[in-house]
Amino acid sequence: MQSAGSKPAGVNPLAVAAMAEIGIDLSAQRSKSVDSIDPASVDTVVTLCAEEVCPVFLGGARRLHWPIPDPASPDLALSDSERLARFRVARDQIKARIEVLAALRDVPPGPAATEFHSSIRVRDLARSARFYSWLLGTQPREWTHRYVTFIRPELRLNFVLLVSDGKELHHDTLYHFGIALADKDAVVDAYRRALEAGLSIEKPPRTTWMGTPLHELWLKDPDGNLIELYARLTETDLARRPADAQPTPLT
Repeated sequence: MQSAGSKPAGVNPLAVAAMAEIGIDLSAQRSKSVDSIDPASVDTVVTLCAEEVCPVFLGGARRLHWPIPDPASPDLALSDSERLARFRVARDQIKARIEVLAALRDVPPGPAATEFHSSIRVRDLARSARFYSWLLGTQPREWTHRYVTFIRPELRLNFVLLVSDGKELHHDTLYHFGIALADKDAVVDAYRRALEAGLSIEKPPRTTWMGTPLHELWLKDPDGNLIELYARLTETDLARRPADAQPTPLT
């Protein structure tokens, strides 16, 4: 990681103090011009300028812009503690963004989705149906007294409103996010990819026969939200429905 600016003016002592609070020593660092950086050594450029003009960095590197206000305020009325607080804010914002950037590096290939599904609970089904009909630019495909379904094929979107009835939310309710896959083999492949990526598996791949018959895999995101990866059954699949209609593991 390298840092540089268009107008080097020295390392601000308050920046040194703010970084020392989280165990990073900047005391030996110096400010550098972007002209001192070899473009061939850079794969990603992050510019932080908000009010000022950003430096121009030549080269074919990926470019990200994070407009974070300069904490070195020229306002002489600010106390040292207020100035330091501004550096803490900038430090924490940059740190959080870097953590996301680091998490997105080397993401392994995921499943090829053919449809994105989401469902939410709403207090007033009719009013929400009107709102989302406007927002999504389409009339519902179908509705009952309990749910409203919107389909936008060009967006690969399947969006469901579910009436809020006070029942507990769990993995067997309609409240979740999901993506549709091409077929049973794609669901099994997604399971293998999820294992390789170190993701949390809520339910291994299986075929369910109750309600809407599906080949499905349930994952859990880092916050505990459940994600369904599913494929609709073919006529051949449906002909293999077991007599007891219990879920059938996929391998």
